[in-house]
Amino acid sequence: MTLKINSKAPTFVIPSTSKDKYSLKDSLGKYVVLYFYPKDDTPGCTIETNDFNKLLAKFKKLDCEVYGISKDSLKSHDKFRDKYKIKFDLLADEEIKVLKKYKVWGKKKFMGREFMGINRTTFLIDKKGKILKIWENVKVKDHAKEVLETLKDISK
Repeated sequence: MTLKINSKAPTFVIPSTSKDKYSLKDSLGKYVVLYFYPKDDTPGCTIETNDFNKLLAKFKKLDCEVYGISKDSLKSHDKFRDKYKIKFDLLADEEIKVLKKYKVWGKKKFMGREFMGINRTTFLIDKKGKILKIWENVKVKDHAKEVLETLKDISK
């Protein structure tokens, strides 16, 4: 099954830095930004996360929650959150189940090596749990702003 615009976003329950399990069903009635990133506290992931964090109030004004997901542990996520004062929850998919459901786990190449990893991808999900937009192979510079602009256009 490939994920497409207007298809139902795969549901999941996953450990969250809020110390509770997070379920996508908890966010029905709100917009949701799910951004998948490779690793806590690496340059690109830090820029992306800090940008979403800076714009969080604007997302909330549009009735939108933001969640970052990687395969890092909750302990790693907590350190990352504390270091950069991140105000939204990070979700830990150590078993790679959600990453596979969202088709973001795959072959990557870096410096001539091939390995399995997370392809940086963002999903914008509507209040009924349908996918509104998918950004693949995300370039982190101004990405959070682009997601916010798209949400503004959609929520008019």
